[in-house]
This record gives sequence, C-alpha cells and structure tokens, in this order.
Amino acid sequence: MMLRTDALLFDMDGTLLSSMDSVVRCWARWAEEYGISAERFAQVQLHGRLAADIVAELLPAEQVIGALARIEELEVQDADGVMILPGTKALLASLPGDRWAVVTSATRRLAEARLAVAGISPGLLISGGDVRRGKPDPEPFLLAAGKLGFAAGRCTVFEDAPAGLTAGRAAGMTTVALATTHHRSELVADVVVRDLSEVSARVRAGGADSIELVCGA
Repeated sequence: MMLRTDALLFDMDGTLLSSMDSVVRCWARWAEEYGISAERFAQVQLHGRLAADIVAELLPAEQVIGALARIEELEVQDADGVMILPGTKALLASLPGDRWAVVTSATRRLAEARLAVAGISPGLLISGGDVRRGKPDPEPFLLAAGKLGFAAGRCTVFEDAPAGLTAGRAAGMTTVALATTHHRSELVADVVVRDLSEVSARVRAGGADSIELVCGA
C-alpha cells in the first residue's frame, strides 16, 4: 500500500526496538518489592502506557512518587536484551532528520538510555514526562506534530500497541500498526505490517505529502 505523508511519528518499544525482556524483569521485581501479588500484577497492561498510570493503578497515592523513581531506576540499569528491530535502521536512514520523531510513554531518561543502546538518535523525542495525558490520549502525537511543524492530518503514526493506535487515530493521523507484540486481530489501523522491514520511504522534492511510504511485503 502506498501512503503519502509529511512526517513520521514512531513509538519506541515494540516499534523501533525491543526491550520487553527488560520490562518484564524490572516490573516483576518492582511488584515483588511493593508486595503486589502475581495474580494482581498479571491483570495489569504494561505495554504502551505511562509508568505513572500503572503505578497509580496499583498503589495508594502516598507511595506513587517513590515507586515511580524505583521502577525508573530498575529499568535504566537493566539494558540486557534491548535490541533494534528489523527494518528500523534502513527506514530511519532514508528520512530527513526533521521529518520524524520518537513518541514514547517512557520517561526521557529511560528512553534516552534504550535508544542509545539501540544506536538511534532522534532529532525530536517526546517522552512520558513531556505530556499531561499519555496514550491512548492524542496529546503526545499532537505535541510531536506541532514541534516538527506539521499539521496532524499530514503525519503518520507507527505503533505496535492498541493504546498508541487509539492515540494516533484520535489525533487525526494515518496509522501503521506493527504486529510485533500483538496479534493482527488486536490492531486497528490504516495499514498493518509485520515490522518496519515491510516499510520503505522515498522523499520527494518539496510540497505537501512529500514522503512516499510503501507498506507491505
């Protein structure tokens, strides 16, 4: 499928890179430290959400600040298994630096640590700490579009999580889902691909919709 766009907005985990092994290890240790049962923890959706929202769901308000600092500390220290996903390097290398951004629910400190391990250097990073409302609210993607200088309707979102895709649709953006962490049946998007190896970009000379994307094997 061919898409035309002005800017590309990428989720981080599950889209550009994978840190799921680290995420599971760190949150499991955190839950044990805070006395959260395995049964209760198993009911929580971790992927694609702000850590603050997860912590607030599990702990009383007076513990949230300290618990947030602790999970960030655990995740920043544990980069084992963080790896760049197929197609990421080639696609990013084909794009002008001012035409794409990383939009993640992770804190800036954690996002920068994981991106550095993966060798990814975005010109613009929107982290969980930059917004008041995280995904599935559209605020993170709208903020990224504004900082890049493009109308929301001319941006394309790349996401692997239902919450992120909901945010992209709510922002009025074209959505491309990656079936890296969820089954295709769970992903509501304009296009669904296996991963970024099924996406290529060609930059056209000037004007609106100046990037042509080919999505699909």
